[in-house]
Parts: sequence; C-alpha cells; structure tokens
Amino acid sequence: MFPEYRDQITALKTQDARFARLFHRHNALDQEIHNMESGLIPASTFEIERLKKEKLRLKDQLYEILRATAA
Repeated sequence: MFPEYRDQITALKTQDARFARLFHRHNALDQEIHNMESGLIPASTFEIERLKKEKLRLKDQLYEILRATAA
C-alpha cells in the first residue's frame, strides 16, 4: 500500500498513534477479508463487502494523513 510513501509510513507508525492504529486496523481487515474469501472463516457476501468498505475508508484516511504530512 502506497509504495511511494514507504519511508513516511515507517516513520508515522512510530510517531503518530492515530496513524499506527489506522494502519494496524487496515492490515487486520485485509487479513480477515482474505480468510473469509478463502473459506477459512465463514462469512456472508454482505459481511465481506461491509469489511471491504471499512478497509477502503481506512485507506482513504491513511492517504489523507500521508498527503498532509508530506507537504
């Protein structure tokens, strides 16, 4: 996610608690969605879509922080 911001992400994960929390939640959702789609965790299509939307909202928030701190 956002390879052009790799160094900035590394720094923000240690310096910004909100960013670190959002980043961790995004990664946890990514894994949970993967597990649901592969059948490791039973889930409805509705639940998977809901989690994907939440993950996308988190990604948007992370991107906003990255853009704001890059300026």
